[in-house]
Amino acid sequence: MQSHPYIWNYIPLLMQIVVVGALSAGMVGMSWFIGRHRNTKEKLEAYECGIPAEGDARGRFSVRFYMVAMLFILFDVEAVFMLPWAVIYRQLPRITHSQMFGFWEMLVYLGFVVVGIFYVWKKGILDWASDKADL
Repeated sequence: MQSHPYIWNYIPLLMQIVVVGALSAGMVGMSWFIGRHRNTKEKLEAYECGIPAEGDARGRFSVRFYMVAMLFILFDVEAVFMLPWAVIYRQLPRITHSQMFGFWEMLVYLGFVVVGIFYVWKKGILDWASDKADL
């Protein structure tokens, strides 16, 4: 039987949070007091992999960039949906024909994905060599 209230079980966690907070605040504070702070023109300049900055950082990107990014997310999600199915496919029960149902459902899903890839290919979104402005 417990001789103390249940909330006391959380005291070690609270102590760890306090110690971590104090330690991190101490490290940041000491680096602030010990470190030198000289803001020169070179330090305040934008740095991009050793290449001098050119133009405005708010340049316009082609719509194709965003289309490819969305397609990457779409097909990444497709892979995320296929992995669990592939892992449990052999474990689906055969008595109720769930394994065949799962197979046909994934085939329909992959059919939609193939139609999407065909549409993207015919639309020319992935054709970076051409310079079409009408997407």
